[in-house]
Amino acid sequence: MLQFEETSVESAPAHQLLVEYFAERAAGFPTDQGQYTTTFPQPEQFVPPAGQFVLALESVPGGHGELVGCGGIRRIQRADAGLVRFELKHLFLRPSVRGRGYGGLLLTELERRAVLLGAEEIVLDTNASLESAGALYRRAGYSDIAAYNANPNATNWYGKPLNP
Repeated sequence: MLQFEETSVESAPAHQLLVEYFAERAAGFPTDQGQYTTTFPQPEQFVPPAGQFVLALESVPGGHGELVGCGGIRRIQRADAGLVRFELKHLFLRPSVRGRGYGGLLLTELERRAVLLGAEEIVLDTNASLESAGALYRRAGYSDIAAYNANPNATNWYGKPLNP
């Protein structure tokens, strides 16, 4: 079973997972796309009502839970001042727990929290080399959208309307 715990992006567990996330992304970044750019999240963007950052913990008998992943949401502005838009950031699961359906659970939890913060739409950017992530997002109802940022690591942008 997976549990979720809100935390600061500056907490020790969040920082450790983000370090692992960025190291894995840098190591697997396509060489024909240049060098991976690491940008740690700005803490104030992941504090309600602007956003949230959560840890994913796998239940273990007799314990609080083993830290297995993280992810965040943050409010961003639309160029056309339309729907309230949130962005999904740093969805990460440790390799040892991948393939258990936890990515979908973490994604659903982040979407739920975004709705509670007023989101009407959620967007994300990713890289085509992350094929499993792209498949996860498409299964969850995300569709291709125009680039909404200039992230040098991104090749694909997805969006999804959220229904409160």
